[in-house]
Amino acid sequence: MSEANAARSGRWTAVNRWGIRAAYLALVVWFGLVLVRFHDPEDGFNRLIMFGAKQGLPQLSDFKRLNFLLMHDGYGYDAQYYAQIAMHPDLKDPELKTAVDSLAYRSRRILFGWTAYALGWGDPARILAVYVLQNAIAWVILAWLLLHWLPPVSWTNFFRWGGVLFCAGLCMSLRNALLDGPSLMLIALGVWLLDRNRKWLGIGVLALSGLAKETNLITGTALIKPEDRSWRALGRLALLAVLLAVPLALWLIYIRVTVGSALDAGVRNFDWPLRAYFATWKDAYEVMYRPYWFKMGQTVMVMMVALTTQMLFFLLRWRPKEIWWRVGVSFAVLMVVLGPAVWEGYPGAAVRVLLPMQLAFNILVPRTRAWWLVLILGNVSALYSVNFLRPPAGSGYRVEGPAAVRTSEDGREKVRVDFGPGWFDTEESSSSYWRWVPADTGFTIINPRQTSIKVRLSFYLGSVDHRMAKVLLGEKELWSGPTETQQKIELPVLELPPGRTAFQIKTDRPPQVPTVPPGSTQVLAFALRNLRLQVEP
Repeated sequence: MSEANAARSGRWTAVNRWGIRAAYLALVVWFGLVLVRFHDPEDGFNRLIMFGAKQGLPQLSDFKRLNFLLMHDGYGYDAQYYAQIAMHPDLKDPELKTAVDSLAYRSRRILFGWTAYALGWGDPARILAVYVLQNAIAWVILAWLLLHWLPPVSWTNFFRWGGVLFCAGLCMSLRNALLDGPSLMLIALGVWLLDRNRKWLGIGVLALSGLAKETNLITGTALIKPEDRSWRALGRLALLAVLLAVPLALWLIYIRVTVGSALDAGVRNFDWPLRAYFATWKDAYEVMYRPYWFKMGQTVMVMMVALTTQMLFFLLRWRPKEIWWRVGVSFAVLMVVLGPAVWEGYPGAAVRVLLPMQLAFNILVPRTRAWWLVLILGNVSALYSVNFLRPPAGSGYRVEGPAAVRTSEDGREKVRVDFGPGWFDTEESSSSYWRWVPADTGFTIINPRQTSIKVRLSFYLGSVDHRMAKVLLGEKELWSGPTETQQKIELPVLELPPGRTAFQIKTDRPPQVPTVPPGSTQVLAFALRNLRLQVEP
């Protein structure tokens, strides 16, 4: 009987072991499937950067020939500046001073601009492609490094491993091509090297990480040896601190000479201890009781629960002899003094700024049942990770036809549509994509070739009321009819000369406020749905 039980137990152990490994692999596969959803035939993976038209700054000339998604109704996000710095990482292009909102401040984080430029061989299109994919590459490397501390031998390790890789902060970094995910990978790599007694290589990696984000340098606490309190040890630690700071210090000097003062800490990035933290709790509570804002307030609340759990774990459980504890408590202290600029938003930047604390937390929470609730609360942000991994709806049009006729002769530019600033951003369902506009307007087709092209246009027009519309090319009427029908509009084959060709859409009524959803206030004229350009050979 005992032999039979032992055999069954052995089989169960083997099945359980393979089940855990399969779960690890499944998460990696799911990550790949999520990443593929961001790929667009026209834009590649460039939809991982949010460029905003409302931020009001001119873009580099290098960007005029690139395919990327421009949010006409938004301000974009930080990566739109870092990607442009990557085009000229020597900072000497005069256009950078007007294209980047704070060049001296943002250029401090130059490391992944250098890598994008180097791997892109100086070509703008390749640089942008490399830049946006660095987060995905860093995610894969991080997933492998974490196996050192969280190997696939138990379900609790799987929970912790997945909790890091799919926490809100890391997903936000991936979704917006930010620097936080790659920075976390460098920190993990540096500590991994220290764990394997590759001290000087680990120090070198941590020093380089300061060129990715200056706050990474506080991970230098990993080099402290609390048990050695001699003057010699203190002197050695001071020397190591200087070595960590040297790369960033030299780069700051270069920025000072090339651009100007680089000592700005960032507008409202720091504040009195816990003042911005408590203000965030208050704002999240108030937002939850506003119409249509409940989910945003709920998201912030969940993020605050996760970060608070992690912070208290490090501040209340003193373990200075552990490397990851020293790293985690350093970021817990940083969390205390973060300013309103880091906490503001839904959910705000704090969840990604404090990613090293999330990683250290998942490694160090004791592996007993008594700590399961703490572990779950510290990882609760993963429940909302799916919200940050939804791809944008795209550009609002599709271009089809042989590549030889829908690209310029040198292959660097493609036939494309410019909607202009009046249009709202693209929305989509499983089978359709569309853009609303608040007033009669049009769109422009750009032919980058040196010769004319033949194009067949098809689309649908919709509106919130009954109205008649017409499509014009100059003074020539190409189509007219009602907008509320589901009839597909197909224009005759048009010959478009090189350059820009403008189309106008006019209706017979002023814009209206929709009755659905209740409480809508935005006036709308019409929606252009499923715009398709077929370029003829």
